[in-house]
Amino acid sequence: MAQSIYKKFPESYSILTPFAYSYLEEMIRTTTSDYELPLFDRDKQPVKVSVGMALIALAIKENQNNPDYVALLEQAKRHFKYTQISIDENGRNSVMHGRIHPRFWTKESFEQLIHDIAVLSKYSRF
Repeated sequence: MAQSIYKKFPESYSILTPFAYSYLEEMIRTTTSDYELPLFDRDKQPVKVSVGMALIALAIKENQNNPDYVALLEQAKRHFKYTQISIDENGRNSVMHGRIHPRFWTKESFEQLIHDIAVLSKYSRF
């Protein structure tokens, strides 16, 4: 769907990029023990799931029997980095997802992200 929107509206990459990052993470999550965890525990506390580099590390650890997928996960690391969570008043910068600040998103980085999603998609369990 993102590709068809992008083809119709080429400047939409800046709007589509965060959705693509979220989709990439969820697709990777399907191959881990984090998949299908409930949102809240029985005490109504949020359940912590891995994100970003921690999610990729978990996927690599749990998929050692699939070296092709592990190699693709290693390549997917380029879309993430370890970041210090900043504490700001509105929480806008406290998400540790994509590595590129929005003002640096480009058509090229979006296209690479979509390409990597397509390559990794055959391993997802959606």
